[in-house]
Amino acid sequence: MSIIVKNLTHIYNEDMPFASKALDDISFEIKDRDFVGLIGHTGSGKSTLIQHLNGILKPASGEIFINGFNITNENLNLTEIRKRVGVVFQYPEYQLFEETVAKDIAFGPYNLGLEANEVDKRVKTSMESVGLHYDEFKDKSPFELSGGQKRRVAIAGVIAMEPEVLILDEPTAGLDPGGRDEIFGLIKKLHENHNMTIILSSHSMDDMAKMAKTIIVMNKGKIEFMGSPRSVFKDNVKRLKEIGLDVPQPLELAIKLRDKGFDISQDIITVEEAKQEILKVMRGRKKC
Repeated sequence: MSIIVKNLTHIYNEDMPFASKALDDISFEIKDRDFVGLIGHTGSGKSTLIQHLNGILKPASGEIFINGFNITNENLNLTEIRKRVGVVFQYPEYQLFEETVAKDIAFGPYNLGLEANEVDKRVKTSMESVGLHYDEFKDKSPFELSGGQKRRVAIAGVIAMEPEVLILDEPTAGLDPGGRDEIFGLIKKLHENHNMTIILSSHSMDDMAKMAKTIIVMNKGKIEFMGSPRSVFKDNVKRLKEIGLDVPQPLELAIKLRDKGFDISQDIITVEEAKQEILKVMRGRKKC
């Protein structure tokens, strides 16, 4: 499902003394089934943009088309947007409220007006897709689960609505390293198995470099860079640091090794690439 954003502007407290422009005339296009990494420091406009893509916020000006469907139309029923775009907000487990996992996941589909048998089918499918076996977890209280499992329940609740676009805002915030890796692995599987268009907001440059096909860098309400992870990170190291962002650690390592005189490629953004390049350099030195 393609997403086209045209001249989108959002102003908080518009026409008031403390008005602030959170999005400043931004335009971009996301191709069907893309995996987009959205990065930017606090206040860059990431969360504001995400809330526009799900119709939570309305722009001061501009339009958003999702598969040709104008979701900024003021007469649009929000249910139509929710069918197309699902959002998992930061710390989504705080929004869990039902007495069982199955009931919590079923809440969204029921609000779409679906029949009970269709809801049950979607609950089972979405639970299995996030690694929560239906028979084992359906009757458990979501509040008895681990942090990572709660996060999976929240994601399953969005998936059960069968959106064509899945947006995740810092989905691993607050999790330990094991839980973080589980959630990122889950997101990667969802993209591969369900052919969803995914937009992932994260501060982990290393994970963005591994997972995303397209990177959007936001700064002060504008798009600073957009392109493949390799082109965005490799070609803009200085500017990324100027606006308060890091680059993937393997690229940082490659830069430092080059500064020390090692003939190592700077076209490195993943740990595996760094490993292979360092081994190549070491083999070359042994031959000498």
